Amino acid sequence: MDGRSGNSSWSAAPGSRGDDRDRTPAARRARGRLANLSGAMAEDAVAQGLEAMGMSVVARRWRGVSGEIDLICRDGNCTVFVEVKQAASHVEAGQRLGRRQMDRICAAAAEYCAMQPPGPQDEMRFDVALVDALGRVEVLKNAFAEV
Repeated sequence: MDGRSGNSSWSAAPGSRGDDRDRTPAARRARGRLANLSGAMAEDAVAQGLEAMGMSVVARRWRGVSGEIDLICRDGNCTVFVEVKQAASHVEAGQRLGRRQMDRICAAAAEYCAMQPPGPQDEMRFDVALVDALGRVEVLKNAFAEV
């Protein structure tokens, strides 16, 4: 047998996926930098889209004691806290947001609101922006209310 049957298998290049992933500290740092850059680019695309829809971006990657909020926007009299999730598809991106993370985002949003000057309480909502591998963006308004 010459090994040319219809089945083929090969080892993936180191760092590509699965168990063959290069696990050295330098490789982990490189993957972290790439993920950080990719996330920042997704957040930029979402911010531009939200601004095109008439919202204003007030803060990016706001960090409090409870955690980080990707984007904080104003939509009329509503403060909108936006979590950006990126994956191969919108479905995969949406599956990356769990209850514990939503709880952390809500706690961070409460911190943010507590730091604002006193005045009439505006509305607030939590949106999720899903970004797929092609850079398409889908925004789910008031997404935390549905979970």
